[in-house]
Amino acid sequence: MERQDVNDLMVFLAVARERSFTKAAAKFGLSPSALSHTIRQLEARLGVRLLTRTTRSVSPTEAGGQLLQDISPLFEEIGSAIDALNILRDTPAGTIRLTAGDYQIQQYIWPKLRSFLHQYPDIKLELDVNYGLQDIVSDGYDAGVRFGEQIAKDMISVRIGPDVRFAAVAAKSYFARQDIPTHPKELLQHRCINLRLPTYGGLYAWEFEENGREIKVRVDGQLVFNTIYNVLEAAVDGFGFAYVPEDIAKPHLESGRLHRFLENYSPYWEGFHLYYPSRRQASPAFSLLVNALRHPT
Repeated sequence: MERQDVNDLMVFLAVARERSFTKAAAKFGLSPSALSHTIRQLEARLGVRLLTRTTRSVSPTEAGGQLLQDISPLFEEIGSAIDALNILRDTPAGTIRLTAGDYQIQQYIWPKLRSFLHQYPDIKLELDVNYGLQDIVSDGYDAGVRFGEQIAKDMISVRIGPDVRFAAVAAKSYFARQDIPTHPKELLQHRCINLRLPTYGGLYAWEFEENGREIKVRVDGQLVFNTIYNVLEAAVDGFGFAYVPEDIAKPHLESGRLHRFLENYSPYWEGFHLYYPSRRQASPAFSLLVNALRHPT
């Protein structure tokens, strides 16, 4: 394989993963037009169209999707092999890409990594805020964060936080005008603030539990957000009920800005885990980061 082919395939991987010439170009320090020219040359050499381009989006064609699936693991192995050379360095180094929701980053990742990054200045970290359950291998991430029960069995997982419980909350300015719900199903009669999950393309169904039986309630209301902190803020402002992690609601509950309801119906869920491919050859930098995030047993 010619060196030019390798370089052009790296450009293709970046554009296909980012679904954007502009975002991919920023990673290479080049112009979007330069990357577009590179892709056209690659397509001409291969004799097949790899990307579908519109004025607003870029997406792999069927051939491009197959190529992305086939070569992503190969480039990942090359990256891991290069990272492994860092063991010969005096200090750990390398770039680590993580994807997680903003709640997981703010509550479980960033507090542990402030001192870690000061201690290891040659380790670079890229954090992607994303609520989708992404394929970290094909999307080029070293690791992701999910609830323990959501992790595929072919992945290695490391717990990074305690069990999580959600809280149904509302501001006094809202519930003072409404009947107080005594059962999760009664939330259907209330204005609620929804969270959209991109993986499923729909709204999150609030999950409760009664006598060991799961209850899912698909609520309705005036507002829909795609981040949990916006949901919480809207609840504080009196726009209805919200269902949020109890640790981020706690300061508002203690101050009286929010009140909690249906607590006996809110189950505990297995805490968040860092997960990564079992075949990944862990670099010293990645191993140190995993240990820094690990939740004490």
